[in-house]
Amino acid sequence: MSVKALYPGTFDPPTNGHLDLIHRGSKLFGELTVAILKNPEKNPMFSVEERIEMLKEVTAGMENVRVATFDGLMVDYARQLGATAVLRGIRAISDYEYEFQMALMNRRLAPEVETVFLQPAGRYSFLSSRMLKEVAGLGGDVTGLVPPNVFKRLRDRLPLQQG
Repeated sequence: MSVKALYPGTFDPPTNGHLDLIHRGSKLFGELTVAILKNPEKNPMFSVEERIEMLKEVTAGMENVRVATFDGLMVDYARQLGATAVLRGIRAISDYEYEFQMALMNRRLAPEVETVFLQPAGRYSFLSSRMLKEVAGLGGDVTGLVPPNVFKRLRDRLPLQQG
């Protein structure tokens, strides 16, 4: 049985933590859709189109991974895809509290869709897109925290240091 899974997020920008989960998720599921939530209220650094491009570049060669966008309820999009699993990353207890509540609400809305939690590799356990943008925006070194294509885009947009 081939399980279709959805990995939703804003991915602004995609980090090596995201990429770690995508690689591992691609081995667990027959199909993995990495889906960017269109949420203009978050005031993203990168446009949806730029995030699609970055994610497509880093997932090139992963035959069972595709990149898409959605708006509205994630469980409605999961149903539309025929996905029966949602992949979520948990870095810390604070993530768990939020993700646990979200998983329970999603289960209420779509009991046929299971939430699967993965921890990122230890070296990325502290990393979030929000923190990365803050450090990069202040000129901090983010080398090794994002894929090279993302680093280049950050460098073009911000004054980055390299380690």
